[in-house]
Amino acid sequence: MKIKRTHNCGELKKELSGQTISLNGWVENYRDHGGVTFIDLTDRWGLTQIVFDPTVSGDAHKTAQHLRSQDVIAITGKVSERPAGMANGKLSTGDIEIYVTELEVLNKSKTPPFDIHHADGVNQESRLKYRFLDLRGHQLQKNLMFRSRVTNIIRNFFIDNEFIDVETPILTKATPEGARDYLVPSRVNEGKFFALPQSPQ
Repeated sequence: MKIKRTHNCGELKKELSGQTISLNGWVENYRDHGGVTFIDLTDRWGLTQIVFDPTVSGDAHKTAQHLRSQDVIAITGKVSERPAGMANGKLSTGDIEIYVTELEVLNKSKTPPFDIHHADGVNQESRLKYRFLDLRGHQLQKNLMFRSRVTNIIRNFFIDNEFIDVETPILTKATPEGARDYLVPSRVNEGKFFALPQSPQ
């Protein structure tokens, strides 16, 4: 990968206008308006609109014509404040757009089995089958980040109060899986046993 990320897709503001930056992310939406191509580039931090103008970079604009949803790309470009009346108040980056001077396609995507960011109407079986895609949806991303922050707060509280974090083996009923269970005989119920779950083994 030639282009190294300098910022994420959720932090750019109009105060950075005129600066050259680099972003990595997934193509979420693709729009062609009279020869100028607009793409919504997304990562886990947010979304930024990037612009491929043939007068800025003909090579980047030509390559952008072949981009599709969920392709993974890296770009370098100049931050520009959006024209009056074109700002998007729903986005943290809605005051700016990036005019791309360099584009690197990191990975092409196959057609997704469903719209990752609008999966509410998709049946549960499909979402579980393609869980690695489902987890990239905006709401599930927010849920995972919130859970991570809460877990970190709890852990830090106990560490600050000089608790020791000890991971103990957990005994439970045996479950049929590929690996062989580690069995622990029961002293109370003769002929019965407990089993260690796969993880602590």
